[in-house]
Amino acid sequence: MPAARADGIQVIEGSVRRSGTTTLPQAGPSGLRSGQIATSAAQQTPITDIYDRDGLHVRWYLQSGLNYDIENNLFWNLASVFSPQSRFNSDENWLEGYAKPGVGFDKTFADGAIFYGKVSAVASRTWGTDAFDSRNQGAITLEEGYLGFRTGGAGARFDLSVGPRELTLGSGMLIANGGVNGFERGALKFGPRKAWKQAAIGRIINGRQTITGYFIEPRELPSNNGRNQLAGVDFRYDAPNEDFLGFTYINVLRSESPYIRAAPGGTGEPTIIPDGRDQTNVVNLYFRGSRDAGPLRNWFITGDVAYQWNNRINMSAWAARGQIGYKFADTPWTPTLIYTAKYFSGDNPDTPKLERFDPLYYEGSPGIWATGAESSMVFINTNVKALEFSGAVQPSQKITVTLRYSYIAAAQLDSPLQFGQATRFVRTPSGYNLVDGVTRSHLSDDFFLEYNQILTSNMFLTIGLAASFPGAGIKAAIPGKAPTWTGAFANVVINF
Repeated sequence: MPAARADGIQVIEGSVRRSGTTTLPQAGPSGLRSGQIATSAAQQTPITDIYDRDGLHVRWYLQSGLNYDIENNLFWNLASVFSPQSRFNSDENWLEGYAKPGVGFDKTFADGAIFYGKVSAVASRTWGTDAFDSRNQGAITLEEGYLGFRTGGAGARFDLSVGPRELTLGSGMLIANGGVNGFERGALKFGPRKAWKQAAIGRIINGRQTITGYFIEPRELPSNNGRNQLAGVDFRYDAPNEDFLGFTYINVLRSESPYIRAAPGGTGEPTIIPDGRDQTNVVNLYFRGSRDAGPLRNWFITGDVAYQWNNRINMSAWAARGQIGYKFADTPWTPTLIYTAKYFSGDNPDTPKLERFDPLYYEGSPGIWATGAESSMVFINTNVKALEFSGAVQPSQKITVTLRYSYIAAAQLDSPLQFGQATRFVRTPSGYNLVDGVTRSHLSDDFFLEYNQILTSNMFLTIGLAASFPGAGIKAAIPGKAPTWTGAFANVVINF
């Protein structure tokens, strides 16, 4: 389970991947846990070995978890105001779990070349009713099922694989989560599926330079299948100190996923563009920079800029994120502070163009690309801007405590805030009242306190408390007082 550091903090905020998410951003299990999982998997403990002789290594994998979640005043209790007939319960608690067993192998030849592969499945289940009104849902699906070959020796190496597998590009801003979770599949917050349903990935690795060409198809929900297929190329340079610089190009080869356009002048119903994502193009520049010595030691910065266009529907959209952080490496508990600013364009109702940014399949973990804590279940990375602060301390090597604050606002007034791939707010009573946008920018203030502990080398505990205070944009849409949306969760994950 590979992980990449996006912002330079060792298993605090940095791993791009966690144990799966859905295309729904969520304030669920921690990004820290993914770093722990990656470390555990890298240990290759002998208990997982099935066969290891004559260059052939076969091993089993198992990842599993249980999560208990409590939510009060879901979506600031908007459903009771705008859709009381739906009988949507704004106070819910549920238990969810998953198991992901797998078997992988690699055969090393005399010249250093390796033939490898892996197959795994996910069984997931929700007991009770989750935040999106799905009750007692679950499914068993294929996760990974790929074969690959990579060359050995000096100089440039080649790596080609075909079949369902994970793929994250850059910092996870656009390409990270290939599997949709929740709804009829259950395990909404855990989101254990992340492998792409179909994938062909070719890489050329020359020293610290990597060129990746790819074709991917997401594992979408049967009930909401946009039949998306994407392809492109990624160029990346990794420095010795974990800094990096990269560029990604994405082309949507095929899609039936619709786009939404603001009503002219911001008045009236928005327009649905059928097959809107089809033929969309995206370029993404990303980097991380730091210094190992001198006055800037322990400081780091990261950046992402993305531009999208689709000439077929007159689309032009963009997004950016900048992040600066400092780690007090020589201080007890090694505190780390991070400031993040990000922007995702919304559709301007006064222009004929579509400026609404499409976040595609981003990594929606806390501290990665989720916008807010509770609010991240409502505001996908489109037509929003946010200022985020986080601080983390490590009382011991096994314990990390993190506090995050997010100020979230609309990037464009009178323009849709929701409606995206698999967010499925059409099925959620509370979703209808925000799709047309807000008349005041401030949406919410989110706080998220998280406790992470390594119980054993293969078992991890995460406990979280979250609160979302409605901003002026939400309050103006509600007759009367909008309550604070609160939540809490506790989960245990094992990984071999």
